[in-house]
Amino acid sequence: MKLASAPLLLAGLAACATPFNADVSRFQTQLPAPSGQTFAVVADDPALAGGLEFSQYADFVEAEMAELGYTMGSPETADLLVRFDYGVDNGREKVVTTGFSRDPFFDPWYGGYGRRGFYSPYYRHSAWGYGWYDPFFDNGPDVRSYTIYTSGIDMKIDRRVDGQRLFEGKAEAVSRSNRLQHLVPNLVDAMFTDFPGHSGETMRISIAPEDREKKVRRID
Repeated sequence: MKLASAPLLLAGLAACATPFNADVSRFQTQLPAPSGQTFAVVADDPALAGGLEFSQYADFVEAEMAELGYTMGSPETADLLVRFDYGVDNGREKVVTTGFSRDPFFDPWYGGYGRRGFYSPYYRHSAWGYGWYDPFFDNGPDVRSYTIYTSGIDMKIDRRVDGQRLFEGKAEAVSRSNRLQHLVPNLVDAMFTDFPGHSGETMRISIAPEDREKKVRRID
């Protein structure tokens, strides 16, 4: 029982340790230095204005702006208006082929207690085979499908007085989750990594879940 549960435990730990990856594109003119500048986060989509959900996600943006040194103000008087939007699509099916499926009692890699879907290229030829291979027990490719979702946030920063656009940014991620409560904070985190970034550059931001360590890779 303990041996059988070990692979499941390791799989669970691996799933928990999966980093969050987002592609971030940013364009900017010269943003004013934070000192003395106030900002307000507003909904870019009027339908979201005043909503409790929007207010919750706006808090994450406000925290990041404050950490940069900007001071939160009101939409009527702030120097900068941070226009924010978010969303997730309806998902699409992804099909994955993971090698060959064996009868669980004839998988030599696990000494007769193998997992469905595991395939070793050494199965037929190496000492791991123990001479057990029989085409009768080769069930062909193990094909699985699951739903993946594309989520994203848009952020624009305008100078309130004259409406001049100072910053535009998008962060997108593909994952098996469509829960905005989990996705939006991570997307905001990615957006503000090395903020404001180099104008016109797209980055792959990878955020480890345990220690929030961030890795940045240019992909354009």
